[in-house]
Amino acid sequence: MKHQDFFLNRRTVRKYTDTTVDDRLIRDLIAQAMHAPTTGNMQLYSVVATRDIERKKKLAPAHFNQPSVEGCSVLLTFCADYNRFVRWCEVNNALPGYDNFQSFVTAVLDTALFAQQFCTVAELNGLGCCYLGTTTYNAPQIGEILGLPLLVVPVTTIAVGYPEGVAQLSDRLDVDAILHNECYTDYSDSRIKDIYAEKEARDDSKRFVKENGKQNLAQVFTDVRYTKAAAEQFSKVYLDYIRKQGYNI
Repeated sequence: MKHQDFFLNRRTVRKYTDTTVDDRLIRDLIAQAMHAPTTGNMQLYSVVATRDIERKKKLAPAHFNQPSVEGCSVLLTFCADYNRFVRWCEVNNALPGYDNFQSFVTAVLDTALFAQQFCTVAELNGLGCCYLGTTTYNAPQIGEILGLPLLVVPVTTIAVGYPEGVAQLSDRLDVDAILHNECYTDYSDSRIKDIYAEKEARDDSKRFVKENGKQNLAQVFTDVRYTKAAAEQFSKVYLDYIRKQGYNI
């Protein structure tokens, strides 16, 4: 398969077979993922692998009991981690100053790049992956279960296993909706409608609108899936936890 075909046909996998993903394979994939770009070659990330069924059950509520949490072979929690780098500085009589917002964002970017590279190499090796965006919603619970020390904050989680069946291909906006040449060109009302017309016309989109008693797909997002109240609640939870973990934000 050409690389272009691979990426255009990439699918999120939420159902897995009972086949165990070998630990040696996970280690090899992580070794490859660690060659992702990183700020100053500091590698400001860590990943916690969870295979134990009971620990997965403890983590499941933090991810709103998504079936992929307990159904996957291994659950990987990717964390922004300044703990290791700070400890290295301290044992070498170097004074670290990384408990600030800029440093936290740097670690998050490193973690996101690392996680995405892992996802890509895993899928190229026949595995199925599912990102769990719920990691930032319930970081305190996840951090407690995984024993995360100061300056370590969970950013995202990836469920990994061998795919069961063929997952549905997710829709994407057209490139022209995303790409801006030279400078950002804001969208007119008519252009916005054109950009989202295909997404709104999908049968599953129409079903979501009907099932939720809304007028359109945008209202499903704002009123049901990602509400302002929920965003504000989880923002406070995550920010409080980030501060508790030692970042002066």
